[in-house]
Amino acid sequence: MLTQITIRNFAIVDALDVELNTGMTVISGETGAGKSIMLDALGLCLGARADSDSILKDADKAELTASFDIRNLPAALHWLSEHELEGEAHECQLRRVITREGRSRSYINGRPTPLALVREFGQHLVDIHGQHEHQRLLKRDYHRVLLDEFGGHTDLADQVRRHFHAWRRLNNEWLELTQISDERNARIQLLSYQVEELDQLAMQPGELEQLEQEQQRLENSGSLLSTGHQLLQLSHDAEGENCLSLLQHCLHLLEQLDSRDTRVQQAGEMLNTALIQVDEAGREIRYFLDSIETNPERRQEVEERLSAIYDVARKHRLQPEQLIEFHQSLQSELGGLAGSDEALAQLEQDKLLAHEEYLKAAAELSEARQRCAGLLDTQIDQQLHALGMPAAHFSVCLTPQDVERYSANGLEEVEFLISTNAGQPARALAKVASGGELSRISLAIQVITAQTSSTPTLVFDEVDVGIGGGVAEVVGRMLRELGQRVQILCVTHQPQVAAQGNQHLFVTKQGLQNGTHTRVQQLNTKQRVEEVARMLGGVDITRTSLNHAREMLSA
Repeated sequence: MLTQITIRNFAIVDALDVELNTGMTVISGETGAGKSIMLDALGLCLGARADSDSILKDADKAELTASFDIRNLPAALHWLSEHELEGEAHECQLRRVITREGRSRSYINGRPTPLALVREFGQHLVDIHGQHEHQRLLKRDYHRVLLDEFGGHTDLADQVRRHFHAWRRLNNEWLELTQISDERNARIQLLSYQVEELDQLAMQPGELEQLEQEQQRLENSGSLLSTGHQLLQLSHDAEGENCLSLLQHCLHLLEQLDSRDTRVQQAGEMLNTALIQVDEAGREIRYFLDSIETNPERRQEVEERLSAIYDVARKHRLQPEQLIEFHQSLQSELGGLAGSDEALAQLEQDKLLAHEEYLKAAAELSEARQRCAGLLDTQIDQQLHALGMPAAHFSVCLTPQDVERYSANGLEEVEFLISTNAGQPARALAKVASGGELSRISLAIQVITAQTSSTPTLVFDEVDVGIGGGVAEVVGRMLRELGQRVQILCVTHQPQVAAQGNQHLFVTKQGLQNGTHTRVQQLNTKQRVEEVARMLGGVDITRTSLNHAREMLSA
């Protein structure tokens, strides 16, 4: 339950601390005194949109705090534990800070928390029914939400919504794949031709470089052989003087020096080394000459192979050395497209399974709605009769939708119908009910649906507008009875409603030198009599109105 609201520098409130009790708390005061400020502050603590214009004049920021006792709320305790936001004992504090610059910060138990999480957590704590709640009754989407809340199958409705979106996503993916199947088949044909062509080419890594080198050798084979033989003659084979004979002659002359000088010895070693190197060079030249082919047939084979490679490369607008990598990429793409038929078949199977799960959950939801619709009809009729509409008959209309109109909300459309006079057919609320009747219908629905709500604190902000007299007394009794099960906060102008409260808060507006400020006072028994009398009689409080107020409070 909500235990305390603390407000600093908000609207026309400079400082306000309000402690709240269990049961039904009524909030009254003159029009414009600021009765709804507390509820606005509570809404901001629960994640409502903030506005820097709501900060008190001359203040830099507004601070709003709502404290709760959640010891009997296992779902809220679990949520806090799951998000690591536990507080001390079983208390929980929501705090909101709004700065003049337009920035806003939210806290749960002193820890900064994103506003979306604050809103999510707030659903476990408070349900606010605004003074314009009856306007929402004109929207059929709201009818469905109320019916599901009353029947206690909001989780099932969420499940249906999830199944629908999963099926729709898979169906869209399947449609997209099937729509491009023709393009895919054409692409497969092209890739198959290209891959087959490259398979036949069968180009190997390093082959191009080897072929180009071999082609160059074959083209230059005559010149290479001539030059090579000339080298051999100069180094080994020439008659008379050649490199070897000259080196040998040098060594012979060096030996004749018969000197032990180290320089002569080093020169001998160098000449011996040169002799060995020249001999080895000659052998290498012979090996090279032996490897040179002058076979014109091989030369033609090499040129034809290179021409095939160059032709395929030009066809694909590539460099010849890029063909192998290109071949591999085409094979990979072709394999992926060939496997897409299997993926499409699997996707179709997943889509059908998701659709079956959606239909199964939606059918279960339809049965649940059918079961609780009649019960809601009966209970709201009883409330409407008590609220001064004895001939009214309320009915929940469930209209099955065509298959193509199935939606995330189920297989049917939910609409509330009303007949306000005997013998008249039930019609849409907007076409039948007047403003005052809409207020009473809304109040009846809110009271009934609140009885099945798991939210521990219900706030009613002037929901009794447009009613009075005995009907207002009935409303007060309804809210007081509801307050025996949950905590009720009710802003009201009706003395009959105010008299039913377990706690009465009186809101006043005071004009001071530094501005106008709102004050909230918890009334004692004597003060409650005076306030109820004021609400009954207006400005002048008479002995009669005081006696009437005492009678109402004692009753």
